[in-house]
Amino acid sequence: MADNDPLSSALSGVDNAESVGHLSHEVQPASNIIGSVLEVFYDRGYIDGFEFVDDGRAGRFEVELKGAINQCGAVKPRYSAGAGEFEKWEKRFLPARDYGALIVTTSHGVMSHYEAREQGIGGQVIAYVY
Repeated sequence: MADNDPLSSALSGVDNAESVGHLSHEVQPASNIIGSVLEVFYDRGYIDGFEFVDDGRAGRFEVELKGAINQCGAVKPRYSAGAGEFEKWEKRFLPARDYGALIVTTSHGVMSHYEAREQGIGGQVIAYVY
């Protein structure tokens, strides 16, 4: 992959592992942003869990899959969305209303667009999952 984006690589790896029915997937290198995105996936019930493994280098995440992801991916380029603008991005990246989640990075950390909307804050749309 010429695409040097660890988040994009991580999510396409998770997506591929899910689509062939694997129960776990290793994401490396690990990064804070990937960890935060996995945290949102976990909170919203898309994965069973994940664990950071320190391998003496960048580290990696062992992700426990449960077959709940139809599709996930990084959003390129990253779009800024105000608190009231998420619907536009939902229409673009998600198949139906209230189905799936956009992952947004905000000044209050990484969260789903549902939480961001609740808190009335905007941010950058970095990924989606459904």
